Amino acid sequence: MDVSVVIPLFNEDESLPELQSWISKVMEKNNLSYEVIFVDDGSTDDSWKVVSDLANKDHRVKAIHFRRNHGKSAGLNVGFAAAEGDVVITMDADLQDSPDEIPELFRMIKEDNFDLVSGWKKVRHDPISKTIPTKFYNWATRKMSKIDLHDFNCGLKAYKNEVVKNVDVHGEMHRYIPFLAKNAGFKKIGEKVVVHQARKFGHTKFGLIRFVNGPLDLLTLAFVSKFSKRPMHFFGLYGTLMFIIGFFSALYLGINKLVSLHYKQEASLVTDNPLFYISLIAMVLGTQLFLAGFLAEIVTRNSSKKIVYTVDERLNLPD
Repeated sequence: MDVSVVIPLFNEDESLPELQSWISKVMEKNNLSYEVIFVDDGSTDDSWKVVSDLANKDHRVKAIHFRRNHGKSAGLNVGFAAAEGDVVITMDADLQDSPDEIPELFRMIKEDNFDLVSGWKKVRHDPISKTIPTKFYNWATRKMSKIDLHDFNCGLKAYKNEVVKNVDVHGEMHRYIPFLAKNAGFKKIGEKVVVHQARKFGHTKFGLIRFVNGPLDLLTLAFVSKFSKRPMHFFGLYGTLMFIIGFFSALYLGINKLVSLHYKQEASLVTDNPLFYISLIAMVLGTQLFLAGFLAEIVTRNSSKKIVYTVDERLNLPD
């Protein structure tokens, strides 16, 4: 199979028939064998009924239904696991991503041998309250990830199948899949300018909270990508440094006190010196950081449990 199109969705019943029809026309025009995997993230409208009708009419339409809302990352994770195509395309269900981009994305993966190609919505149909924070977020992500992309959060992306099978997308990490792919060893990451269409139905499902969660997730990913396999290198290093600074500061105070007593000089109590308490706090914090690193090492070496999502129903897919 040439292409798997993975589409996570939440309350998009109005746009789904048009989207599926559009994808089918593009695929047939370009002689591409394909499957479309809709992942309904616990929709409360008629989205699952619409998807079920589409799947019953066309065996190439496959669908997964969550019992409750898990988030876009969960939808992508489950969709990736089910995808069988050589190239996996992701897009949003709101018709703002154009299926006409699929053939060129497919070509860039197959012929130009990119591991991942991310869409860049160079011209956006979004309010300024969204575009300005997005520009800052993309700049910060570029600096931290060292990946030269303009639009990390664009839903329209293309991947080699082996890429999606080797990235673990959870929480709200769908914004950072290029970063995750790079950390997994897939370094040929490209970019393509894509058309961003104005929303035709409904309204966005992402609130302002994403501008808080996004930077926090980025910091987490940056830390985890560097130290997840060796947390002791971070906690142990800084814990040891703090303990040594505290210990030698306290030792200095003690030696200074003994020297003063030896020469019968007036000497104040060690506990009257603020440096004593700073030294004590440094040693305590250093010990705690060291123990945190030690416990993190144990957890890392023994943790193998995967997140399980509550899938209610699957259509045209093996159980």
